[in-house]
Amino acid sequence: MRITVTVDGTSYTDDVEPRTLLVHHLRERVGKVGTVVGCDTSNCGACTVHLDGHSVKSCSVLAVQADGCEVTTIEGLARDGELHPVQKAFHENHALQCGFCTPGMIMQSIDLLADNPDPDEKAVREGLEGNLCRCTGYQNIVRAVRDAAHQMRPGAGPEAERLASDTASRVGAGGE
Repeated sequence: MRITVTVDGTSYTDDVEPRTLLVHHLRERVGKVGTVVGCDTSNCGACTVHLDGHSVKSCSVLAVQADGCEVTTIEGLARDGELHPVQKAFHENHALQCGFCTPGMIMQSIDLLADNPDPDEKAVREGLEGNLCRCTGYQNIVRAVRDAAHQMRPGAGPEAERLASDTASRVGAGGE
C-alpha cells in the first residue's frame, strides 16, 4: 500500500505492507533510529512519537494509519542546532542513565506539558505512567519535566532571569 507521511518536516512516500508498524517504518525505511523498539506491546513507551501533534506509541500504530499525517520523532525536536527545552532539561537534570527510554520519555513529556504547562510532581508522574524506565527512580525525570515547564513558561528565558535578578538586587539593597 502506498503511503505519504511527513516525518520531522520531510515528506516520504513509500510502499508498505499493511501490517508494518509505524516504529518499524520510521526506523527501517525513513532512518529515524532514535525511535527505539522496546517491547512491541505498547507497555514501555520507548517508541513514543508525536502523530499530528499528540504522543502515540508507534509500536501500536500501523504505518498505513499514519498516511497523510505528520510525525515528529526525537530527531525532529532540535531547531537550528539548539536542543528542545525538554531535551535540554533532561540533559541538565541527569534524567537518564542508559538512555534507552529517553526518546519516548521526552516525547511524552512534551505532550504532557502541552496539556498541562505547570504540572506538579504528581501530575508529571501520572502523565508519564505509560513510559517505563528500568534504570532510574524517576526523580530526575520528574525534576527535568518540571524544570522544562519552568523554562517554557511565557516570559521565561534570559530576559526574565535578568529582570528577576535586577529586582532581587534592588530588594536586597533596600531599593523596593
